[in-house]
Amino acid sequence: MPCEAHLSPTFYDHTCPRALTTIQTAVRTAVSRERRMAASLIRLHFHDCFVQGCDASILLDDSSSIQSEKNAPNNLNSVRGYEVIDNIKSKVESLCPGVVSCADIVAVAARDASVAVSGPTWTVRLGRRDSTTSGLSQAATNLPSFRDSLDKLVSLFGSKGLSARDMVALSGSHTIGQARCVTFRDRIYDNGTDIDAGFASTRRRRCPANNGNGDDNLAPLELVTPNSFDNNYFKNLIRRKGLLQSDQVLFSGGSTDTIVNEYSKSPKTFRSDFASAMVKMGDIEALTGSAGVIRKFCNVIN
Repeated sequence: MPCEAHLSPTFYDHTCPRALTTIQTAVRTAVSRERRMAASLIRLHFHDCFVQGCDASILLDDSSSIQSEKNAPNNLNSVRGYEVIDNIKSKVESLCPGVVSCADIVAVAARDASVAVSGPTWTVRLGRRDSTTSGLSQAATNLPSFRDSLDKLVSLFGSKGLSARDMVALSGSHTIGQARCVTFRDRIYDNGTDIDAGFASTRRRRCPANNGNGDDNLAPLELVTPNSFDNNYFKNLIRRKGLLQSDQVLFSGGSTDTIVNEYSKSPKTFRSDFASAMVKMGDIEALTGSAGVIRKFCNVIN
């Protein structure tokens, strides 16, 4: 089971008091340049934490000793925002060299990204350290897939100490962001009973049926207010308008239907549960104390 990390929101209060405001300003700038970056930074934190814990292992590039997680099937040409984190790291390093970890920057950037698109805020516990290893082989099995069944998702999140309710709340981050045609092609062409016909027809316009044709064409994960953090994602699931199969399985006659219903009716409950789940996720197998290192550059081990 994931170990409970000894993290504290005041970790940098004396050693780097301007770290948090520096991160916040940089995230705001990045999101104002490209709204989609908010979703990308939240997802980057998630994909980091689910492989070896929240240790910034996802940021490491290929080298003689590292097989980069960036090349895992669920990350390659998909996970974004690395350059935003690298930019923040250089700013923080110039303020307080060798103090603030890349793992903490990723965690704080995810919170600030949520706030930048009117999403919930939460108190980020700090003091994570950076890994000296990568988890490429784990990435294939530890990251959820857009094809996953409800049971698979519940089991995968459970293995990280997250409940089914946490899983549904975290999936609600798909209220923002975009997905590539290759991830939802099967769903919109399967003529299944779990997809609204008009919605499928609309999505087919920019996503041709044949593999290799338009694979990288983007569609918003939530079509009503794709750039605002709200609860329309859950309302769409009830209307059978989830873009990914792994979205729609949350409302498909299974054990999580009641949670989706609840969030669709109460934005306040969703926001509160999302914030709590993000705090729990940020604690997964964090390296603390003398474990790990503080990298000078996030993409290489010093």
